[in-house]
Amino acid sequence: MKFRSTRGAMAQTLDEALISGIAADGGLFVPDVLPQFHTDDFDGADSVLDIAKILLTPFFEGSRLADELDSILLETFAFPLPLTRLPFATGRAELLELFHGPTAAFKDVGARFLAACLCRLEQEAATPLTVLVATSGDTGGAVAAAFDERPGIHVVVLFPDGRVSERQAHQLTCWGDNVLSLAVQGSFDDCQTLVKSAMADQSLCEQYRFSSANSINIGRLLPQCTYYAATSLRHWRETGRRPGFIVPTGNLGNAFACIMTREMGLPIGEIVLATNANRIIADYLAGSEWAPRASIPTLASAMDVGNPSNMERLRDLLGDADALKKHIQVFTASDENIEQQIRQNYAAFGFAICPHTATATYAYQQLSQAVKDANDWIIVATAHAAKFELIVEPLIGDVVPLPDPLQEIQSKPSRSVSITADMSSFKKALHDRFCLDGDVPPGDK
Repeated sequence: MKFRSTRGAMAQTLDEALISGIAADGGLFVPDVLPQFHTDDFDGADSVLDIAKILLTPFFEGSRLADELDSILLETFAFPLPLTRLPFATGRAELLELFHGPTAAFKDVGARFLAACLCRLEQEAATPLTVLVATSGDTGGAVAAAFDERPGIHVVVLFPDGRVSERQAHQLTCWGDNVLSLAVQGSFDDCQTLVKSAMADQSLCEQYRFSSANSINIGRLLPQCTYYAATSLRHWRETGRRPGFIVPTGNLGNAFACIMTREMGLPIGEIVLATNANRIIADYLAGSEWAPRASIPTLASAMDVGNPSNMERLRDLLGDADALKKHIQVFTASDENIEQQIRQNYAAFGFAICPHTATATYAYQQLSQAVKDANDWIIVATAHAAKFELIVEPLIGDVVPLPDPLQEIQSKPSRSVSITADMSSFKKALHDRFCLDGDVPPGDK
């Protein structure tokens, strides 16, 4: 399969798209032709691994990794993705728990897949690949964990200092020498701008061989499609109905994976996007121009994005606002709505949810009774509540037990480098950690 840029650059192989991260013209890689499936294509495939193999095989045609797809998937899906029935007063809804990986967030799926792919592709490289990742909370920890101590690959994690939870910050800063954690004095959008600027700097790219681990990398999106495929197929087989999905979204990667999976023919019904006070997507569908804006800090910090990168892929796939409104709905939740949902869900279900998942349960509550009755709904839970204990525990009046993987991470020592949100500060930090002996510091050439 070939992959092209959303901005028109020539097609590349999967291997090139994975390593490059972003296209040379600044666009994002998408499949040149999206494969199409029928439900009977998956007959006999019962596990997530079996379904993932069928779904992803077309994307690996012509790749050096084609014969290693089985082992890549084994590394990726080494933890459960359970569904939990939610006894709402009305409607039929389940919670898709994507937080059982090593960093207790859905990002573990994409990060482990990308690491498994890149490490195989880079086995014989003469110089290390440098993977850049801007994070509003969960992505950086998942990527750092996936690449920690992997030979031949450096990782640079950029996060907005003071805008992630204490436990999230620890997960971003407790890794080995191949991981550089940068506490950026700014917002997530400033972090994302630094990554894009670095990847657009040809001289810097040549020196450090940049790739990206954000959802701008197609390697993050492909494995996320598999849990939407597996969950919808399971529901279809059990009920004969196409479930709708409610997806919390910030940079639109997870939501785009769900939409792309439906466009490939999997039995997915309506798709609802849940956002926080950063309502650029909702405003766009309501008629506003698409224009990046400053992000607003909220309780659902990983969704504090003022310029979601994957809107470029979504518009490429489905069209502009008028077309998108035919395919998706969007609901926005205030901090007050989030707090209310955390309290109500704990009282109703007996377990805590994170602030991001709370935006999705809030969106479910906003659906009309007719829509609830006409559809089965799967609400996507993106992170474990224990990652946000300072928010969640006072609201529920109880302690959220720390999962074993998070306990292990919290025991590690942490370190980070503070930088301002400009390229000169970024380049200095990069040079101080990773510049090879005899190299000239960036900017001195």
